[in-house]
Amino acid sequence: MAFLPILLVLLLSVARRASCQDYDEEGTSSVPRGCGWGLVRPYTLLCDLDSIWGVAVESVAAGGALASVLLGLVLLCRLRHVSEAEKRSGVGPILLLLLGILGLFGLSFAYLIEQDEQLCLLRRALWGLLFAVCFSCLLVQGVRLRRLGRERRSPGGCALTGLALGLSAVQGIIAAEWLLLTVLREGRAACQYLPLDFSLACSYVLALLLAALAAAGLALCGKTRQWRCNAIWLLVACLLSLLLWVAWVGFYLYGNAWLGRSPDWDEPALAIALVAQGWLLLLFHAVPEAHCCLRPPPQPTAPDYFDTSQNSSRMRETSFDEDIPLSHRQFVENQGYNFDDNTAGLRSGGGHHNGNTGPRPSAPFRSNVYQPTEMTMILNGGAVPSAPPTYTGRQLW
Repeated sequence: MAFLPILLVLLLSVARRASCQDYDEEGTSSVPRGCGWGLVRPYTLLCDLDSIWGVAVESVAAGGALASVLLGLVLLCRLRHVSEAEKRSGVGPILLLLLGILGLFGLSFAYLIEQDEQLCLLRRALWGLLFAVCFSCLLVQGVRLRRLGRERRSPGGCALTGLALGLSAVQGIIAAEWLLLTVLREGRAACQYLPLDFSLACSYVLALLLAALAAAGLALCGKTRQWRCNAIWLLVACLLSLLLWVAWVGFYLYGNAWLGRSPDWDEPALAIALVAQGWLLLLFHAVPEAHCCLRPPPQPTAPDYFDTSQNSSRMRETSFDEDIPLSHRQFVENQGYNFDDNTAGLRSGGGHHNGNTGPRPSAPFRSNVYQPTEMTMILNGGAVPSAPPTYTGRQLW
């Protein structure tokens, strides 16, 4: 659980600095407007009304963390009601994604505190790792939807979750190597790094996002339309995430320097990117996917024999004679015999006819002509229906 180390480090920092207060030249403590006597530096951004961005980010991040926890609890409580294996396979990646989203919201609080060595280590270690967890979940969801669209079966939920953890572990190794090379070997301070180095350390995360986008696009090409809605939501989430990454990386590398606000606006830009990415994944992927998993399966409906748009295989499996009572079928067939006998008698006896004295059609010809029964006409509202697409002829002779 990625958010536990963040909370632990923050609590340790609060305990270590709770007794420290900054005083001005007159010896009285300087408390920003909006802060009580309990919060002092370096935690004043959490309540400082003069720097309103800190309060806004704090509120939005707290609301997102609460929503993630509630959605995860709903999924866990309703998991036993999900009986379909195709839907159960997606619960594991969703729960892992919710943990990653919760970590993003928790890490945003680390950018509302004035930086020190421990906090900078935490930021550099968890930034790429949390994003890698989220984008790995998107990637495995794309693979799952692709398999469901083509083969109508999905890998197990444990296998998908393990694949996502394995993909995200690569970013953890990259972040650890970066910290070892810059902090331990070269002896630099943890807070001294170039924005370009920070962005290059997230190259693998961007590759995961592009792979998830490609998997979502391929999932739309499946044969089954049942999972196409899930693929559309996944594609929208990946596209918006890509646009967000282009925006914050461009602003972090070039926008601050062009506006002359670097490095003052570096931390606000990163904090806003964390909160925006968390809410984006929550609204455009986690909530729709959880809704699809918890939705009950549709109930089967009775076939409509006169709807030619239905699947022909389903029509072949159903016999029209099964819906007509046996006594009525015998009555209709007897009426058919009587009508043919009377017609033959009139023609042979020189009775009243319209001049059509041709020979009587053969039995195979008349058996292939569609003759609707009285029950069929009643079911069709009194009108004479057209022949069903699978009609092969009633053998009356």
